[in-house]
Amino acid sequence: MSGPQTQQTQLADPIAPLRELVTGLTALVGATQDEARLLAEGRPLLARLLAQDDWLPEAFAAVRPDRYAQYLLHCDPLERFCVVSFVWGPGHGTPVHDHTVWGLVGILRGAERCEEFTLQAGQPVATGGQHLMQRGDIEAVSPRVGDWHRVSHAGGAAPAISIHVYGANIGAVRRHRLDATGATLPFVSGYDNTQLPNLWDRSAAVRATC
Repeated sequence: MSGPQTQQTQLADPIAPLRELVTGLTALVGATQDEARLLAEGRPLLARLLAQDDWLPEAFAAVRPDRYAQYLLHCDPLERFCVVSFVWGPGHGTPVHDHTVWGLVGILRGAERCEEFTLQAGQPVATGGQHLMQRGDIEAVSPRVGDWHRVSHAGGAAPAISIHVYGANIGAVRRHRLDATGATLPFVSGYDNTQLPNLWDRSAAVRATC
């Protein structure tokens, strides 16, 4: 049962859920490089983060006027994984693209539409299928389980935000996308932020327990 001191500590440490995800993923990638296990055991770690909606700093939830935004929240020092927030305004969407590494995508706010593609003779081809992802939903991507898709804001006036975990520093990974003619082009996504959230200043939370 939580009391006043526990609640005070939570208020003093709002970013704790993200730190707990990072801590859990660090232990996980240190224990295994088996993709199936990483996806299976990473899913509940991400689900716990998505269950709360008060931890993401505003700077990493900001909507760009021209396109979707991709904000790095944390990158493992050995680049074994990263955590990224994607922010979509109405009308925003990606080109058809791949990832080349394992990943988990979960919806924090709003909804996103995912159009499904499959590889045929090395070329991504639309399956005609699509699915709607809403808050709390999580899906996996990788060359093994399915790596090509196109994602867009699912409608309405409010932004949509998804939290992505990838098995690399995804902003520095050479990937592929389709242009308007259907040609496959290389790209490196980068990030929209130059600063990271401070996960490690726990001083206010510690003071709250004194």
